[in-house]
Amino acid sequence: MSNSTPPFAAFEWMIAWRYLRAKRAEGGVSVMTWISLIGITLAVFALIATLSVRAGFRAEFVDTVLGANAHVTVYSTGGLDDAGRLQRGFADYDAVAARLAEVPGVTRAAPLIKGQVMATANGVNMGAEVFGIRAEDLATIPRVGAGAEAIGDLARFDQGIAIGSGLAREMNIGIGDRIRLISPDGVKTAFGTSPRVNAYEVVYIFTAGRYDIDRTRAYLPFAEAQANFNREGRADEIEVLVQNPDAIAGYELPILQAAGSTAMLWTWQDSAGAFLRALDIEDNVMFIILSILVLIAAMNIVSGLIMLVKNKGRDIGILRTMGLTEGSILRMFFICGASTGLLGTALGVGLGCLFALYIDPIFSFVNYVAGGGVWDPSVRGIYNLPAKLQVQDVLSAVGLSLGLSCVVTIFPARRAARMNPVEALRYE
Repeated sequence: MSNSTPPFAAFEWMIAWRYLRAKRAEGGVSVMTWISLIGITLAVFALIATLSVRAGFRAEFVDTVLGANAHVTVYSTGGLDDAGRLQRGFADYDAVAARLAEVPGVTRAAPLIKGQVMATANGVNMGAEVFGIRAEDLATIPRVGAGAEAIGDLARFDQGIAIGSGLAREMNIGIGDRIRLISPDGVKTAFGTSPRVNAYEVVYIFTAGRYDIDRTRAYLPFAEAQANFNREGRADEIEVLVQNPDAIAGYELPILQAAGSTAMLWTWQDSAGAFLRALDIEDNVMFIILSILVLIAAMNIVSGLIMLVKNKGRDIGILRTMGLTEGSILRMFFICGASTGLLGTALGVGLGCLFALYIDPIFSFVNYVAGGGVWDPSVRGIYNLPAKLQVQDVLSAVGLSLGLSCVVTIFPARRAARMNPVEALRYE
C-alpha cells in the first residue's frame, strides 16, 4: 500500500480532518487549535490593516503635495540692472515658460509671484502666502482649479482673490466678502518703504486637502500681484508640472537647459523627500515588527501539534504497523498544522480587507466613542485617516503567514513521523 499511495492521498486528509475536529476527551487539542486560529487571524489582520493605512497615508500625502504644488520650481539667480542693483527672478518669464512647456514630459509651465502678507477681516489677523498667477494657469492646478472641491466663480478670478477654505473659516468670510492684505514690501518713499494695504473681494474658495495649504494660501491675479509686491515686469519663479512626478530626476537636466544658465531647480522631492524616506523606513520597520507577531501566532500551531502528537501516539503506532510510511504520517500532521494556518490567514485577509475598505465609518465610530478630537489635521496635515488596499501588501501578508505556518508545522510533523511504533504501543 505504501509504495502505491500518492502523496496527500484522500485517507491522509480524512485522518487529519478527524484529528483537527477531535474533542479533548478523544485525545484532540481543539482548544489549542482555536487559539492558533485566532492568533493567526488577528496577526494577519493587523499586518494588512497597518500596511494599508501606511500606503494610504503615503498616497494621500504625495497626492496633496503634488496636487496643489509644483513638481519643479524654477528659480533664477537674477542679474544686475542698469543701476547696478541685483534683480532676482525672470524678466523674460513668458519666453522661459514657453521653452519649458516644450520640454518632453512637461505638461504645464506658469510664471508666479510669491509674497508674504498679513490678511485681516472681521477683526481677525492671519499670516498668508500669496501666489500671483494668471487665471488660465490657476484653472489647471489640481485640487485648486477647475473641477476641484471649491465654491465660487473661477471666471471672476481677475476681479478678486481666491483663498483656501481654512483661511476663510478662520476669518469667518465667504464668497462676496472682502479681505485686506497688508504687505510690508510696499511703496518706496524718501523716508523708506511704507506698507501697502489693499482690499479684495473673495470670489473663489478652494479646499486642496492639506491643512497647511488651506489655512495659509491665497491666489491673486498675476498683474495685481506684480504691482502689490513691486515685481513690475518680472516673475519670481516658474512652476512646472510633469507627466511622471516619481521620475522627477530624469526631467531636471532638460528643464535646466531650457530655463537658461541662471536657473536653479527645487523639486517636490527636495521639499518632501526626507519625509517620504522616513515613511519608507517606517514601513519596513512596521512590517518586520508585525512579522514577528505572525511568527508568535504561528508558534501556537507548534504547541498544538506537539500536544496532538503526544495524545495520538497510540494511533501513530497502529497506523505504522498497518503499513503507513513515515511520509504519510508526516503529511497527515502537516495538513493539521497548515490547515489551521490557511484558515487563519483567509480570515485575517478578509478582516484586513474589510477594515481597509470601510475605514471611514470605522474611524468615525472610534472618533464618536472617544468624544472627538482623535485626528488633528493641524498636526498630521491631512483631514482624515486614509487607507489604500494594495495587492502586493495582501500577497506579502498571505505569503508570510502561510510560509511561517508551513515551516513551523514541519518540526512536530517530523517528530510524529519518526516515532517508533514499538515504543508507541509498548504501554498500550
